[in-house]
Amino acid sequence: MAGENGSGSGVSISLTGRVALVTGNSTGLGKAIGLTLGRAGAVVPVNYFNNEKRARQTLAEYEAAGISTMLVKADVTQPSDVEAMIGQIEAQFGSVDILVPNATCDQPQRPIEEYDWDFYQSMIDFFLKSPYLLTRRALPAMKEKRFGRIINITSEVFHRAVSPFSAYVAAKGAQIGWSRSMSQELAPFGITVNMVAPGWIPVERHLNDPEEQKQGYFSLIPAKRWGVPDDVANAVLYLASEQASFVTGQTVAVNGGMTAWM
Repeated sequence: MAGENGSGSGVSISLTGRVALVTGNSTGLGKAIGLTLGRAGAVVPVNYFNNEKRARQTLAEYEAAGISTMLVKADVTQPSDVEAMIGQIEAQFGSVDILVPNATCDQPQRPIEEYDWDFYQSMIDFFLKSPYLLTRRALPAMKEKRFGRIINITSEVFHRAVSPFSAYVAAKGAQIGWSRSMSQELAPFGITVNMVAPGWIPVERHLNDPEEQKQGYFSLIPAKRWGVPDDVANAVLYLASEQASFVTGQTVAVNGGMTAWM
């Protein structure tokens, strides 16, 4: 996939003039997505909630890459925070054109007896409530422009029925269903809603995962390599582009072929 952000030849993807909000993008996949969209010309704020030091380091990396950016603190599961965050972005850069709900919390794998409803609710809040709040707030301007890209970061876990992981899998299933329905509702307005479903792509929060668990997963990957954050970021870049204007309601699995048969 060619683009102003990276290598390759062919059609160039430009996001110049677009404002892209990638939530939870001070680290991990979100950070890579933001860098890729920014290098293609988009304005990309840095959203964080807990770790300001890390967010400021990411802000400096974005600025060093020539990306127009700003720091916005928000708990994206809270309506007042979402309202304030998007208001700040609009005041400095204009309305949000590209929305990538990416923020998450810890995702421990446990038998159902070890989960309580509060944990289930936290999963629903991040993967259903947050996309709903963000989309509802950004939607009026997208409809007015007759342009919008909503790209939910879902997961292969729903398609693979991973266990013991019921809370996360259930919430991701809800996010997938919501995205598919929204794609139909918003298509007449020139707004696409798609999903990128990564496999297990080791980032900072996976540093302490058991080695045997990592190797067990790796042995199943048809591509015989680990995915890297840029694999996900490049899929998001395409879906955010003008070239993807006729693609909506779709899931791009970025997992080296793990769900090719599903």
